[in-house]
Amino acid sequence: MNHTYVVIMAGGVGTRFWPFSRTNNPKQFHDVLGTGKSLLQQTADRFDGICPQEHIYVVTSTEYQSLVKEQLPYLSDDQVLCEPVRRNTAPCIAYAAYKIAQQDPEANIVVAPADHIILKEEEFRDTIRIALEATAHQNVLVTLGIQPSRPDTGYGYIQYIQDASEQRIKKVKTFTEKPHLELAQQFLDSGEFVWNAGIFVWNVQAIRQAFESFMPETAEIFAEGNEWYFTEKEHAFINKAYSLCKNISIDNGIMEKAKNVYVVLSDFGWSDLGTWKSLYEVSEKDENENVTDGTHMLYNTNNSIIKTPKGKLVVISGLEGFIVAEFDGVLMICPKDEEQKVKEFVADAKHHGTHFV
Repeated sequence: MNHTYVVIMAGGVGTRFWPFSRTNNPKQFHDVLGTGKSLLQQTADRFDGICPQEHIYVVTSTEYQSLVKEQLPYLSDDQVLCEPVRRNTAPCIAYAAYKIAQQDPEANIVVAPADHIILKEEEFRDTIRIALEATAHQNVLVTLGIQPSRPDTGYGYIQYIQDASEQRIKKVKTFTEKPHLELAQQFLDSGEFVWNAGIFVWNVQAIRQAFESFMPETAEIFAEGNEWYFTEKEHAFINKAYSLCKNISIDNGIMEKAKNVYVVLSDFGWSDLGTWKSLYEVSEKDENENVTDGTHMLYNTNNSIIKTPKGKLVVISGLEGFIVAEFDGVLMICPKDEEQKVKEFVADAKHHGTHFV
């Protein structure tokens, strides 16, 4: 029997990708790369050969249930876990783990966000298999660490214990969330740090033990649901459970505290696609270093990302290093280096009508 399960986290709003990513239709449901498939569909496809489709679970917001079912029609209602409110990654992972445990106490689980880009899919699958082998019979929590290519301040960093072995799986020493530039540069120079990809692998017993040790209240909340999972009463139970949950990430709640954490050193063309700049970096560029999607006439325009509706001709002259993005009634023009202001734009756009955000 295949005991491997995949939990895809697909409940975020992706504010930094506005105006493309909206509250009613976030980026994970869009074909961001122009491949003909949404990020969610690409994420699910990535696990082809790792686990059967009936072992794929998607945790999402109640408001996105129909979008998930539309894009992944092979999922049963029991495989779409709907959160009534957003409570970060720890409750979302607890819900999935306690539910899956009811079905298969030997489950070996991969947890992956729905909105990441993986350019080398085969290498990714090989890396996942290394992690699954480690977690199948050991009480360990495994995360994937990406070889850093620059001192990025937007990522979490994992320091691992260097040893003489050739093995790619290493014991974790420390986690550091989004360091300032100087510290990020020191991490890079030391050669002991990797980026935290936010992709986790563990067996269901190991993660439940970790919840019991470090987040006992959360463990208690979801253990109470054991008799309701896979029944018509699950929905009512989850609504109550989430009203009691703390808003906390799995990194803060468990990974930074546990002593049995390991990292698989990885290189599979990863990007968390958190921002316009990250999409620019992983996309194909033309001879003027522009990334374009839509119908454009460009003059003396370089190093820019331009994503506009296909049916509209957009003429641009004299832009250097800009984001030009139009979607569903909103046009944003902003220097690439000021993309951190997108969250401010979203907050201010609410005054013009909620349908703009």
